[in-house]
Amino acid sequence: MKNLLIVIVVVSLFVLNACAQKAKDVPANVQSTFSQKFPTATKVKWEKENDKEWEAEFKLDGIEYSASFNIEGTWLETEHKIKKSEIPTLVKNTLDTQFEGYKIEEPEIIESADGTFYEFELEKGKLEIEVQIDSNGLVVKKESEDEGERDEDDD
Repeated sequence: MKNLLIVIVVVSLFVLNACAQKAKDVPANVQSTFSQKFPTATKVKWEKENDKEWEAEFKLDGIEYSASFNIEGTWLETEHKIKKSEIPTLVKNTLDTQFEGYKIEEPEIIESADGTFYEFELEKGKLEIEVQIDSNGLVVKKESEDEGERDEDDD
């Protein structure tokens, strides 16, 4: 029984290690941009999202972040979870009026070249939606988790 447990642990570690990309696999320009943008980042783990994008998961000032870069090394976005108490008033007002009765799950802040956005998974009964709201309280993306439908608000 003890040997079986050891084998399971070793195999699990191997699988987890195989899933994560080594820093040596990450293009130098991506690593360079990351180092310039986040010079004090710790516990950096890289993952190749697809043929055109790399994602770094890391800690900065005790907070867990993820940042995406294209293969040319251009920073795309950074995101991290926030507490409900950190949701700005304009964003909170939009949630309260346009999504009344929904439970807020996993609030995150996303920063990109296009601005700062707040992303939420919202639940109401069996209905789940993902919503992105800008700093002014405007809904910029609304996607149904159940149906995979996407609504873009043009207001």
